[in-house]
Amino acid sequence: MSEEILIIISISLIIFTSPLISKILKLPTITVEIILGAVAGYFALIAEHSILELVAELGFLYLMFLAGLEVDLKKIINTSATILKKSLMYNVILFSLAAVISFYLDIGYIFIVILPLISIGVLAALKKEYGDVDWIKLSITVGLIGEIVSIFALTTVAAALEFGINSEFYKTMILFTIFLVAMLVLYKLFHNLVWWYPEIKTYLMPERDHQEQDIRVSMAIFFLMISVMLYLHLEVAFGAFIAGTFITTFFDEHNKGLSHKLEHFGFGWLVPIFFIYIGSSFDLTSLTEDGLVKTAFLIAIAMIIIRFIASLLFVKEMGWNKFYMIGLSHSMPLTLLIAVATIAYHNHSITQFYYYAFILSAIMEVLIVMVAIRVLSNFIKPTKKVA
Repeated sequence: MSEEILIIISISLIIFTSPLISKILKLPTITVEIILGAVAGYFALIAEHSILELVAELGFLYLMFLAGLEVDLKKIINTSATILKKSLMYNVILFSLAAVISFYLDIGYIFIVILPLISIGVLAALKKEYGDVDWIKLSITVGLIGEIVSIFALTTVAAALEFGINSEFYKTMILFTIFLVAMLVLYKLFHNLVWWYPEIKTYLMPERDHQEQDIRVSMAIFFLMISVMLYLHLEVAFGAFIAGTFITTFFDEHNKGLSHKLEHFGFGWLVPIFFIYIGSSFDLTSLTEDGLVKTAFLIAIAMIIIRFIASLLFVKEMGWNKFYMIGLSHSMPLTLLIAVATIAYHNHSITQFYYYAFILSAIMEVLIVMVAIRVLSNFIKPTKKVA
């Protein structure tokens, strides 16, 4: 059997069985996909292949696109000033604590970016299990702002790792700033345009659609933003994120089922390939390497502790019996943690040891936090109050 056929069959089986296994083990499907990918890689069922790498890269970009779909700029703008300020301070505390840990332990600047990362993707799984309770609502609001900060950090780190801190880096960051300003101007122009001519939304995404026009428009915006970022030599992942944010902000109310359709399209086959590929790149024999499991565990614990400390900001909103749920729910930045670790490893900023440690810590965090939330939620009394 040829290598290509073996890879296709292995990936197909993992995509099919992962949701079934995740239900049995009560784990996020993402975690199962990474583990099964590692097992497949260990038994040489999945090997390095250029086409697989290309599809996995596309899966990562689509994952960033889906992360953007979670960010509705209108909701962030309408967030109360108090919560907005506390959310920003929450991120300041996370980065400050990460800097203290990094400098004190002398473990490298990359940890200042990695330790505070926030991704609310796994929060969707918590929302499905525990419902739209008050601490999850606040976690999502704070997490949205944290994820935007994390995406900015991802873009900055990617530029620094590629060019170093030199004139080329500053040129890239200036170009990045100009791009952000241009996006804000474009947002305002399009906002005014659809206000005066609301039929534009119906024309782009008709209510009676037999040609899947809504998905076609979304994919056009997705690839257009990727092309712009490639042309400007900026972090492509940020372009995919912006594309998702644009679609949610302007079309979510018009086409309420669009986000779900795009999620089903991605999580059904494209995104899993990325996580399976990440798993296959993890050498299971490295688990016996001296200090790897300990290092991964310490990284996971450090990320949980700094979020616990930062979540003290929300004692007034949540009370002493629930404030820590904010920090815990943000302690699973699975996607962004793996993304930044992958970029850092490919740019030779971290060794293979730390690359494996970050992947392992991402899995550990999900396991630790999921169990902790399940146990602690039993001691939280239901309330009708919504923050």
